[in-house]
Amino acid sequence: MKTDIDSLAVSIVIAMQGRTLATAESITGGQLGSIITSIPGASQIFRGGVIAYATDLKSSLLGVSNSVLAAGGAVQAQVALEMALGVATKLEADFGLAVTGVAGPTSQDGHLPGTVFVACVVRDAQGSLIDSAVDELHLFPEVDDPRQARAQVREETVAAALELLLSML
Repeated sequence: MKTDIDSLAVSIVIAMQGRTLATAESITGGQLGSIITSIPGASQIFRGGVIAYATDLKSSLLGVSNSVLAAGGAVQAQVALEMALGVATKLEADFGLAVTGVAGPTSQDGHLPGTVFVACVVRDAQGSLIDSAVDELHLFPEVDDPRQARAQVREETVAAALELLLSML
């Protein structure tokens, strides 16, 4: 999977030339930004990222609605979308890419491990939202070790986020 992720990241860095990207991560804890910045030329497109692992940070740092968080928790499509828009706005990027979900081994907010939401937003030169997409994933690793399962869910989440971004370019 690592090679596929690297290939996706290379494609994004090449395709994004002249546009900028910011990431908002929860479930992946920085892996998404790390893979993008591991590619030569990433400094031309990558503005930065916010790791909002704790639910309250999604609101305070990224502007996710407290009412949305209170109503359904951090693992939902609307949260991912608001994270993506929030990070694009705060970091003044053309694209915002966000991930939130449950890596396991236990459930969160009533969602099983492997439930993930990936969102991407596109803004115009004036900062207005012009396009957005959210994918819901249900990843079920076939490994018994909880640490390996978590790692696999996180890696597949990074790949899905990169694929979504590439589809929006």
